[in-house]
Amino acid sequence: VSSTDRIIAMSFPSSGKQSFYRNPIEEVARFLDTKHADHYKVYNLCSEKGYDPKYFHYRVERIFIDDHNVPALQDMLKFTASVRQWMSQDEKNIIAIHCKGGKGR
Repeated sequence: VSSTDRIIAMSFPSSGKQSFYRNPIEEVARFLDTKHADHYKVYNLCSEKGYDPKYFHYRVERIFIDDHNVPALQDMLKFTASVRQWMSQDEKNIIAIHCKGGKGR
């Protein structure tokens, strides 16, 4: 298993009207709980907005990166250290990472 097999990139898990054209948060949670129960952590790189981490059993880390901007080195180091620590705890652990659209940050 390569390390990229343990990374999911996605768009913002949304609720309300945005869930019609972005990932509905309940569906994202259901997918992660079904496929990777107790072995996932979500990284929100969107500085513009957040959501209730209860959907993901409070395994959410937020790193504030502005859209169309390069992240600060300190934020990148914090992110990579957190991912490394989470992934090393169990070989089944995966991360789900997102910004707003799922491709910019």
